[in-house]
Amino acid sequence: MRNSPALGAAHTIDTEQGPIVVRETGEGPPIVFIHGLLVNGDLWRKVVPHLTERFRCITPDLPLGAHERAMPPDADLTPPGLARLIASLLDGLGLDDVTLVGNDTGGALCQITATRHPERIGRMVLTSCDAYDIFPPKMFAFLALTARLPGGLAMLANSMRIRALRNLPFGFGWLAKRSIDHAIIDGYIRPLTEDAAIRRDLEAVLQAIDPIHTEQAAAKLKDFTRPVLLAWSREDRFFPLEYAERLARDLPHARLEPIDDCWTFSPEDQPEALARSIAEFAAPRTATVC
Repeated sequence: MRNSPALGAAHTIDTEQGPIVVRETGEGPPIVFIHGLLVNGDLWRKVVPHLTERFRCITPDLPLGAHERAMPPDADLTPPGLARLIASLLDGLGLDDVTLVGNDTGGALCQITATRHPERIGRMVLTSCDAYDIFPPKMFAFLALTARLPGGLAMLANSMRIRALRNLPFGFGWLAKRSIDHAIIDGYIRPLTEDAAIRRDLEAVLQAIDPIHTEQAAAKLKDFTRPVLLAWSREDRFFPLEYAERLARDLPHARLEPIDDCWTFSPEDQPEALARSIAEFAAPRTATVC
C-alpha cells in the first residue's frame, strides 16, 4: 500500500457500500476532499499541508479506478450509489458541519451528495468539475466504451505505463498545466493494472456515468442553502468558466472565485492559491456582538 505522508495516517471506514481507505491529518473543523476518476487522494497532497494547522483534513480513496481496496461485487457504484457512499463515509467518521471539496468527477459526486444527502454538509467547494450536461467531458466519453470491451480497461491502464502517452490529451495531458510527478501517476494506474477487482469497480462506475445524474442534481441545487465556493480554473479545457457562472446563479449562497494559471487539476497547478481560498471559506465565523 502506498503511503502519502502529507495526507496523514491511513485507516479504513466500513461504509454501506464497502470499505474505504481514508487518510487524516490536522486538527480543527473537518474538510473532506473528493477526487475524480482514475486518481485517488494523492490529488490533494499539495493542498492539504497548507490547511492542517487549522483544519482536520480527510482524503478518502473512492472506488474510481485508482483505489487499492476493491468493493464487494454487488456494491452500487452508480453516481447516486457513490453519493450514498460519501454520505455513509461522513456518517462513519462521525462528522458534522463538513466542508466538502470536489474536483473533476468528484465535484459531480459532491453535487449529487449535497442534493440527496445534505445532512452533514455545512459548506461545499467545487473546483473545476462535471456539471449539467457534462458528465463526462466529450473527450473522455471513450472510457465507457472501453469499459465494455473485454480487456479494455487493462489495455488502457497498461498504455499509461508509457510515459509519452500520459501527456496526450486523452491521458493526463490536458488536466494539469504542469507535469504531474510520474511517481504519482504510477500510483494512480498501478491498482488498475494489477487487480481485476479494481477494474470491475471502474467498469461499473464508467457504465453508469450519464449526464442525467448531474442534470437531476442541477434541478435541486436551489434547495441547497449552505454556502458554496466555486474555485474554478479560469483556463479549464474541459469545464468552461461559464458552467461555474451558471452554478453561481443556481445555488442560493454561492460565490465564484476563479483561479488563474491552471487547468482542471488546480490542486496540482495552484495548490497554494486553492488552499488559501478553501481556508478563508471554511474558517469558522465569529458572531459579532452589537
